[in-house]
Amino acid sequence: QTYRAAYILLNTDEGDYSRKVTNERICEVLRIGMRTIDRVKKRFVEEGFEATLERRPSQRVYERKVDGDVEAKLVALCCSAPPEGYARWSLRLLADKMVEWEYIDKISHVTVGKV
Repeated sequence: QTYRAAYILLNTDEGDYSRKVTNERICEVLRIGMRTIDRVKKRFVEEGFEATLERRPSQRVYERKVDGDVEAKLVALCCSAPPEGYARWSLRLLADKMVEWEYIDKISHVTVGKV
């Protein structure tokens, strides 16, 4: 995103020593929409050069889905023998068993892998 914003700002500059590049050409080169160019220009005007090149910190608050109790149950499940017909535990199989045994309402294999 930093590269994209810098490219947009450099190519939309209308100074004496710069070539005029159309917004359409920038869209073609970067494979972006006109709204992206407008947002970068607006942020540059309102917040300045440095702010335009830096990523904004996420405002989203992530709620922890797996607490210590669920994590302990997951570890115990991992250490147990896999179900009949399976040679080993997979992340999806662990996630399915955690829900089946009602240790947690829902959990993805990705979350299981992170634990």
